[in-house]
Amino acid sequence: MARAMKVAIVDDEADMRQSISQWLALSGFETETYASAEEALKKIGADYPGVVVSDIKMPGMDGMAFLKRLMSVDSGLPVIMITGHGDVPMAVEAMRVGAFDFLEKPFNPDRMTELTKRATQSRRMTLDSRALRRELSDGSVLMQKLIGTSAEMERLREDILDLGQADGHVLIDGETGTGKTLVAHALHAVGPRASKKFVTISCAAWSEDQLAAKLFGPMEDGGIPLVEEARGGTLCLEDIDSLSHGLQSRLLTMINEQGSPPETRIIAIVNEHAPDKTIEDSLRPDLYYRLGALTILCPPLRARGEDILTLFTRLSEQFAEEYGCEAPQVAAQEAAQLLQAPWPGNVRQLVNIAERAVLQNRRGSGSIASLLMADNEATGPALTTEGKPLKDYVEAFERMLIDNTMRRHKGSIVSVMEELCLPRRTLNEKMAKYSLTRSDYT
Repeated sequence: MARAMKVAIVDDEADMRQSISQWLALSGFETETYASAEEALKKIGADYPGVVVSDIKMPGMDGMAFLKRLMSVDSGLPVIMITGHGDVPMAVEAMRVGAFDFLEKPFNPDRMTELTKRATQSRRMTLDSRALRRELSDGSVLMQKLIGTSAEMERLREDILDLGQADGHVLIDGETGTGKTLVAHALHAVGPRASKKFVTISCAAWSEDQLAAKLFGPMEDGGIPLVEEARGGTLCLEDIDSLSHGLQSRLLTMINEQGSPPETRIIAIVNEHAPDKTIEDSLRPDLYYRLGALTILCPPLRARGEDILTLFTRLSEQFAEEYGCEAPQVAAQEAAQLLQAPWPGNVRQLVNIAERAVLQNRRGSGSIASLLMADNEATGPALTTEGKPLKDYVEAFERMLIDNTMRRHKGSIVSVMEELCLPRRTLNEKMAKYSLTRSDYT
């Protein structure tokens, strides 16, 4: 669900504080009031989850000094300044210092609501961007996103940890939607260059001339080319198989000039290639051997077994929270259909199915089977022709059911026993069989 944004109202006049607070509260905002800038500064720090509305003329620390202090603490914090008649030059100065906007007394309450709404939207985007940057620099968080207990995912996580510590260039291959970009971020985040820059570009998104300028310069706007920006860190080249032979040659020259260990690490991501071709058919041999010494293959979703059910459950729970409704319950037949589907779009396709399943459930109509059939029209048969032993389907469904119930009851063994009608010993045996531990849910 969207983060609740606060509005801090700072004014030495009690009537003004109260009237602004009441109006914004009626408009759906969560407000808090402060009689002075000094009082507000005790509560408002970096990453404050909201915006500030402040008068300019106040005893003690005035609005301008307050604004400068706030900007020194968090330059991305939106501050709306309230000015008296004739203080427009001061308001212009406030905008130069970093104010989001200003209102001149007497102001229209609807204008106040409009400005506050815009400010909170801006703040939400800023905080989300910061959270994403922190997440992409935190190796442990990124590794947690690589969900799954299948042998394929265990091997992928081990490869990331091993190759992350190495200093050579890495080639990441795999079908579309298998999380290759996430793996690239994780490789950087768990390695010795984690504190350095991670710069990424899609080689397929630009013309050859544009890509050459972006990578090697000169930039039309006088900016820094990406090979310079990434110096000392990691340069991630997505869709490297679309790189022209001319640019491949320039990239190879750059790599050769760096020596060993390389000053800048290259992580090259391969787009899905035709079944009868390999990455070696797209890259010149000398570049391939420089990049492909260390290789990671992201497994397709259809090869990950019951990870499919685990992922579907986690994704549907996240979307249910976002949309404010219940997550759909997966029946045994639907679990089998999820396990049998070929998933040509891999995890990206599963994300779409999970979101649509939640929206269907909110309306009280539709089924997972119908969503798979709808995808069938665009991607081919909804079910694979390769069957699996019934035992595999039963065990995958059983594990998902126990996992979901444990999560819902926050690890309460008694509640799980009652809901699933299982004796304590049987539940313990099944949890041990499926590597489920109570501490994961408490």
